[in-house]
Amino acid sequence: MYTPAHFQVQDRARITAVIRANSFATLTTAGAQGLTATHLPFLYDESAGPHGTLLAHMARANRQWQEFAAHPAAEVLVVFQGEHGYISPTWYASYPVTPHVPTWNYEAVHAYGVPRIVEDARRTVDLLEATVRAYERPDSPYSARNQPDDFIRQLAKAIVAFEIPLTRLEAKFKLSQNRKKEDAASAAAALEQTGDPAAVRLAAAMRRENQG
Repeated sequence: MYTPAHFQVQDRARITAVIRANSFATLTTAGAQGLTATHLPFLYDESAGPHGTLLAHMARANRQWQEFAAHPAAEVLVVFQGEHGYISPTWYASYPVTPHVPTWNYEAVHAYGVPRIVEDARRTVDLLEATVRAYERPDSPYSARNQPDDFIRQLAKAIVAFEIPLTRLEAKFKLSQNRKKEDAASAAAALEQTGDPAAVRLAAAMRRENQG
């Protein structure tokens, strides 16, 4: 990922926050059929390995998982998209005295690793339960483990669980760090004035990045 120095982020806590807040990501592989992408929810175990480990599952009918075995040493790419949005040049405090062009501010994390299929049926159910716990409300009575045994066995056969021990993480937070502080602040204020929740979240990210 092309990342100028002022947009590079290496702080693990900030990277982890983006991954967990935007866990529905895009898995891309390159194989005999060319490039393949699947959109999946990912769990992130930050403590498993030097860069952490991603865990997910896909439908067995989705043949992308077969690329894992066909190319056992090949890296895959998982892209997490954080806050993002259009920035008008008219939002900068220095406009129109100083000319500007439109741009797009965003947070992105690229996670690379070599996937491993989870063969054990019990671990597959454990992953399903962890996924349920991650997305269900804390007071939800639903559990994968309290479903009928036959149902769970059939479900486990219909999916492929896998883990991706990460070999590297790349993070780019393009949030007006290359602008004057007053320009970054005025652009954030303009986003907030729209009242759009996504714009307000982007403004908050910009303010965090440009504070001080």
